Amino acid sequence: MEYFGYFSAIFIGFLLGLLGGGGSILSIPILVYLFKLDAVTASAYSLFIVGTTSFAGAVPKYRDHLVNIKTGFLFGIPSIIAIFATRKFIIPALPDVVFLIGNLIVTKRLFLLGLFAILMVLTSVSMIRGRREIHPSRKKYNTLLMVAEGTLIGLLTGLVGAGGGFLIIPALVLLTGLPMKTAAGTSLFIIALNSLTGFLGDLLTRQVDWPFLLTITAIAIVGVHFGNVLSKKVSGVQLKKAFGWFTLAMGCWILVREILLA
Repeated sequence: MEYFGYFSAIFIGFLLGLLGGGGSILSIPILVYLFKLDAVTASAYSLFIVGTTSFAGAVPKYRDHLVNIKTGFLFGIPSIIAIFATRKFIIPALPDVVFLIGNLIVTKRLFLLGLFAILMVLTSVSMIRGRREIHPSRKKYNTLLMVAEGTLIGLLTGLVGAGGGFLIIPALVLLTGLPMKTAAGTSLFIIALNSLTGFLGDLLTRQVDWPFLLTITAIAIVGVHFGNVLSKKVSGVQLKKAFGWFTLAMGCWILVREILLA
């Protein structure tokens, strides 16, 4: 299973390069179910893998003038604050048993993986709908909404270790008027900022298996370059729709696995 996990890591970067998001949808299941890491460690490692890979993917996008640095920092600063605080203070403070629902004991693992799975299911809906283009509703920045959404994405990213690309891209288009391709490139830059900042919060509180983590990250970076190349040649609409169904199935499987088969 570990060999399959190393092979699968290339698709983490491939999705980031092709769609501007989605890397964590694969990284966390790979780390938890193929490499048998606990949920908190998996979310921490996912932040580093997705963050570093996103940065590698943002570089060629920047060269193609598809990254808006100003917007990236404006959106990313509240996210950075929220994610660092979440990883440094909230995650370590979560008890082993978070709460009870009748006879169901919601452990820390179930809470984190369950929240991640629910986000996967919600994310899959927008991908399956297959909208070809999101049109800006305004040309001027809506700074207040950007700060609010950035904070929310930072909180969710901190809790589950997901970069939030599929939430960031439509927010950038609707709140700043960026074209879709520029929003996807800027999303990679924001994901890199968010994820690496979140990982810093973990780095201060836990030991890291650097040889393993760097190996997975290097494989994912290879994938992001393939994704970048393919994104210039094909429309991502049908691929995103197919990946949406995969994301839906994976999210449902995680919920069943953690609630009924644990």
